[in-house]
Amino acid sequence: MAAHAARLGTVQETLLIPLYGRAVETRKQDAALRDPRAEEIVASIDYDFTRFDDLPSLIGTVLRTSLFDRWVADFLAAQPTGTVVEIGTGLNTRYERVDNGQARWFDLDLPDVIELRRRFVTDSGRRTMLAASVTDETWTEAVVAQSDGPYFFAAEAVLPFLEEGDVRHVIDLLADRFPGSLLALDTAGPGFIDTQNQHDALSKVDARMRWACADPAQLADRRPGSRLLASHTLTSLTSGMHDKLPAAYREMLSGLAAQRLPQVEEYRLNLIRLPRTGRPPLR
Repeated sequence: MAAHAARLGTVQETLLIPLYGRAVETRKQDAALRDPRAEEIVASIDYDFTRFDDLPSLIGTVLRTSLFDRWVADFLAAQPTGTVVEIGTGLNTRYERVDNGQARWFDLDLPDVIELRRRFVTDSGRRTMLAASVTDETWTEAVVAQSDGPYFFAAEAVLPFLEEGDVRHVIDLLADRFPGSLLALDTAGPGFIDTQNQHDALSKVDARMRWACADPAQLADRRPGSRLLASHTLTSLTSGMHDKLPAAYREMLSGLAAQRLPQVEEYRLNLIRLPRTGRPPLR
């Protein structure tokens, strides 16, 4: 079978890093996450994935995905018929990992990504792909028209690549159109942004993060009624998740915590409850 070419924009190319991370992780005897579908997709794409071999950040992407998986699974346990929207879905396979057979799913990304994604994923009665920018309000109309909520929005490795004004627009859009919803997102502090040219994975691609967020609590503060429910670095994961990691990973994270590197300590994984009623944002 011929391999599929990955004709992607500069930022969109970064989706291949976590995809490869999950594929590599799946091959390990003692894995933090298993994703056979990621292995199949990697094998079907014409791309030099070897540039990411042996990078510590591959493990970081796996841990991030694992935490987002837990948050989505917890949401579906409480709201079995709820709606999950993957913002900047890339070639993520969270549906295959945590779907409960009842939820409604939407996979949102730019047209070039959705074109590639359609080679591996098909729409179904409960799963729909949407080709649009997250900053474009039209995609929200499709979600509202086809689902009733409640809603969980997973923005994994997406918003830091936007300008700050666009990030604010996206959060305001979600808060206004989907009040009371949950939003999972990652943030990168100024020290991370300033050193990303030396980052082991980002240095291998042309894309760069643009939005620096020193304090994720400020995201909730600008929308009255919002709450920051959780905020973790990779070295401060929940005890339930940390204790189940392979021993080698626990040892690695302990060593990283002692070093207090900006690329580790200023990169956070956050869960926000958006306000239950729409109110004007703070400017």
